[in-house]
Amino acid sequence: MDKLFKLKENGTTVRTELVAGLTTFMTMAYIIALNPNLIIGFGQGAFGAMAASPLDGPAVATAAWNGVFLATCVASAIAMFCMAFLANKPFALAPGMGLNSYFAVVIAQIAGAATCSYLAGLQAGLCIILIEGIVFVALSIFNVREKIVKAIPLPVRLGIGPGIGLMLMNIGFGSNAGVGAAADKFVMRDFFGALSAGTLKESLGADWPAMVLTVVTMFIGIFAIAILAHKKVKGAVLIGMLIASVVNWAGQFILGGNPFESLTTANWLPAFGDMAQTTLFKFDFATLFRLGIGTVVILILTFCMIDMFDTIGTVVATAGRAKMTDEEGNVPKMKEILLSDAIGTVVGSATGTSTVTTFIESASGVEAGGRTGLTALTTGILFLACIFIAPIAAIIPAAATSAALIYVGVLMLSGLKKIDFDDLTQALPVAVMLLAMPISGSIGHGIGLAMICYTVLKLFEGKAKEVSILTYIISLIFLVKFFLAI
Repeated sequence: MDKLFKLKENGTTVRTELVAGLTTFMTMAYIIALNPNLIIGFGQGAFGAMAASPLDGPAVATAAWNGVFLATCVASAIAMFCMAFLANKPFALAPGMGLNSYFAVVIAQIAGAATCSYLAGLQAGLCIILIEGIVFVALSIFNVREKIVKAIPLPVRLGIGPGIGLMLMNIGFGSNAGVGAAADKFVMRDFFGALSAGTLKESLGADWPAMVLTVVTMFIGIFAIAILAHKKVKGAVLIGMLIASVVNWAGQFILGGNPFESLTTANWLPAFGDMAQTTLFKFDFATLFRLGIGTVVILILTFCMIDMFDTIGTVVATAGRAKMTDEEGNVPKMKEILLSDAIGTVVGSATGTSTVTTFIESASGVEAGGRTGLTALTTGILFLACIFIAPIAAIIPAAATSAALIYVGVLMLSGLKKIDFDDLTQALPVAVMLLAMPISGSIGHGIGLAMICYTVLKLFEGKAKEVSILTYIISLIFLVKFFLAI
């Protein structure tokens, strides 16, 4: 172990690395249930969008949910094994938050434009993930992505983490806090808006108790996670989610429901048959190209561009949170790190999920002492073990996962203390990015706007030489993208 992962050289032990891997797993385990909920339920809870579609139906929706669930576990594990043996870093990987939400939007757009089922849209969308994954593997091998990372100005890099944090909080307070088929009504924005107007209870009628239960569940989860984390309890996020889930389940019983009804007929063996039927190597290029070659090319380029900066942003934010960057904000072994998530993305497309990327929760394992790839390997093995708990993951209420998203978002805001807000060339780009990410739902768009702001400010301040040529090129590309709305 010491020779393989250089434990002594990194000042760590096998026991410390195993504990760090378990800690990382416990803080990011929410993605296992949340990812299929977002991709298949499209923000409406498990099965919502597909079960409501006459072209899919509940049976197909269940099979697809199982497929994405297994894909999440398998692709994440393989990506973490790559991180362990290629980069020897303690970073964990899984389908990225924000990216999976955007992927769900793309799926729905494909299904609508091609007049096909949501499942066919998913299988067409996986083609995009496959292509971008292959492109990212090539770009990582030839160090292109590493050069792009270094071309992002330091203030923008420092602001990426907080921007992602606000986006996660927006997701947590927004669509993911829904309940069942009526989730479009059960969002925090509508709740507080109607509450202040004194009209919420009247407009919801019989749905009012379920709304209250949703809100109570989410806030209990937030408070539980925060209190446990403050007391330095390992796995505070996962424990807080479980506390919130218990509250929600008890509330459902009180309201006359049975949250465990699905467990009575659940299949506890891994549903590989469902994955083979719905997502495993199910690349539907025919449906994708029904959109037209021009639309397909624009869609792929747009997705690649956004995805590239989403991935880079998450890696930079994760490494910064884990204090694994140098004074200039550069990340050691960036090539191997990016290659690991690129391989994970290709595997994810083949098994049935969106882009795999480095998770900010990896910082929890680093704080627990993780310093090498043994931490990532441990987390990956635990993700594989989770293929046997799909029925349990499926009953985790969306409001409980919302609490985890909001807490993680709060943690990521800490990066703002490194920004010099007295310097307008730092303050304005970061402020624009903080607004753009949650509003657009895109990390890439936020980074693009921030880079344009930074470049323009430097030009008009007479400091054009402080901006690299690659920064000018990237800013120009984003400017053209926004101007042409592609």
